[in-house]
Amino acid sequence: MGKFTAEEIQIAKAVDLVDLAEQIGIPLKRKGRFYQAVGMDSVMIFNRSSWCRFSQGVGGSTIDFLEYFRNMDFVEAVKYLLEFAGYIRTETMQKFQPERQIGKIEETKQKKDIPKEPFVLPSKSETSRRLYGYLIKQRKLSKQMIDFWVKKGILYESGTYHNLVFVGKDPEGIPRFASQRGTMDKYGKPFKGDVTGNDKTYGVNLVDRNSDTIYVYEAVIDAMSDMELRGDYQNNILVLGMLSDGPLEKFLKDYPHIRKIQFCLDNDLRGRQAAKKLAKKYTLMEYEVFVRLPPMGKDYNAFLQYKKENQELSSLVEKERPLLTETKGTQIQKIKKTVGHRNIVPYQIAQAR
Repeated sequence: MGKFTAEEIQIAKAVDLVDLAEQIGIPLKRKGRFYQAVGMDSVMIFNRSSWCRFSQGVGGSTIDFLEYFRNMDFVEAVKYLLEFAGYIRTETMQKFQPERQIGKIEETKQKKDIPKEPFVLPSKSETSRRLYGYLIKQRKLSKQMIDFWVKKGILYESGTYHNLVFVGKDPEGIPRFASQRGTMDKYGKPFKGDVTGNDKTYGVNLVDRNSDTIYVYEAVIDAMSDMELRGDYQNNILVLGMLSDGPLEKFLKDYPHIRKIQFCLDNDLRGRQAAKKLAKKYTLMEYEVFVRLPPMGKDYNAFLQYKKENQELSSLVEKERPLLTETKGTQIQKIKKTVGHRNIVPYQIAQAR
């Protein structure tokens, strides 16, 4: 492995120091806005990212924390923190070596003969604290919606790295697919990756055999967001992941009662192009197809966040409304404006041809 990149160092330093202390066995107690190590009164954690031991005059980042309290060197500390954050490093590019190039064809043939690794779901965390914290605080999802997905057995928190794990099941309820997502969003590139041994013809899905409609998304969090916006728990849901329609083909084959498809993809160039291509294909296959783009923002989670943030602002305005009316003597009329899905478009046979 090569040297750590500046981005990797940032990710390591962005690890939640309170969670890290708990992980390595240093108990903490809250003291106002700070945390204090039990039995070491002079050890304080600030902003969940920096610390100081005043009696010794030492402190610093999460890396310094491991170097000091666990006697790790710099490399050991950074590797530990990256693993804790659910970040997987890739090997750096090696210099070209002619002798390796000679056996390249033979190595490729040997790799084809290697059996596929077994599909094993990541272990579960004893609690779902980080899962709920991330989805509620950062993604603005309701506890009710998260509970629904967790109880269905298709969402949980992994035990080792505390990633979100999304599970795709076959008609018999057997897990066939799983993807993971880290919760370190501070620098814009959280860990994402499929679990080894996946059957990629399956996607994360919810099945309602009483509904003939399926809603198709690019990401699970977008599916959860749109379900919350619609207040609908009753229809079929499928997440394509990388916009391959293999999972959709498989799903429609497994559940032939479905006749209506709503493509709820991202409202960006890639999402719109994919929606057009998929709508044409399935319209010609005689499905009733609709394209539903989020009315605002790149995706449905962005729209959910926007809507909830504006609701919070509206609530503050409502609280101040009586005061404004009394002091200024102005009659303020309440105006209700509902925001709907302005881009719901039925895709017709004529368009597809």
